[in-house]
Amino acid sequence: MSQPPDSITVPAHNSKDLSLGPYTHVKDLIDLRYEAGKVDLMSLAKASNPLSGQLRSKFQGRGIDFSEVRVYQPGDDVRTIDWRVTARTQVAHTKLFQEEKERPVLIVVDQSAHMFFGSRRRFKSVAAARIAALLAWSGLEQGDRIGGIVFSDEEHREIRPRRSRHSVLRLIHEIDQFNHRLEVSSPALSTDALAQALTNARRVCKHGSSIILISDFTRMNDQALLYLQQLARYNDVIGIVISDPLEQQLPAPDLYTVTDGERKLPINTASASIRHEYQSQHKNRRAQLEQTFGRLKCPLISIATTDEAVDGINAHRLRGSR
Repeated sequence: MSQPPDSITVPAHNSKDLSLGPYTHVKDLIDLRYEAGKVDLMSLAKASNPLSGQLRSKFQGRGIDFSEVRVYQPGDDVRTIDWRVTARTQVAHTKLFQEEKERPVLIVVDQSAHMFFGSRRRFKSVAAARIAALLAWSGLEQGDRIGGIVFSDEEHREIRPRRSRHSVLRLIHEIDQFNHRLEVSSPALSTDALAQALTNARRVCKHGSSIILISDFTRMNDQALLYLQQLARYNDVIGIVISDPLEQQLPAPDLYTVTDGERKLPINTASASIRHEYQSQHKNRRAQLEQTFGRLKCPLISIATTDEAVDGINAHRLRGSR
């Protein structure tokens, strides 16, 4: 048994299900392409945010851009006639439009030591990887340009947004490599890992991009908040917070041993005051995070390690449609 955030429990791993356990499997992440049609990136923006009230997301999707004016031809839509040019030239002209270029989507994935935790089914780092892969495949299927940033406590990798299968596969392989570097004894070296990832996102993405942040957001400090505000000013930002059931409440009253991989410490969960304080701290942290995203008018979606990727996303889509 273990208690977050400093200890590790390895969930029972079913060799027939590659989505379970402490580590990712490339085959599982690639196979999520078959699930891509079951989710929609646009649906994430409609997910309910308990503190945002009637605020609507800035996430508008594709539109149409003005292209040029040319002489009106039979069959053209009369509603697109450019009356100013027509009046000036005394010849009917019409406006032409083209569909907006594919939307750049940047998926920022947390693979830091703090994510290397799980009490059931899979670790948070694995859940984050699977959500990222699913949304990457979904975005590619919808015609978006997909890129990403994968980060740990020590380093990061960038994949520039491109509309290609190769871009998604590269993102998947980078996530898998970062994931497999995590160990029980992996030190949490940096408290600024999230802030650094966000400043990298500011540098990589162009205005009007869609940015999906997948993390447990335990490293949301003042610097990270500042960068998040700057990103949300000119881009569509969606937060996906990954959590484990054991982070919400302590296990059944008993005497347990917790470990950080090096030290062991007994803990008695029978104390009602300790259980209450533990739950209160979790609720307060989550409320602060919800308030942060609510003020920025950005959706925040919560997905547990016990949720399947498609089910976790669609559950919030359904809530947002009510």
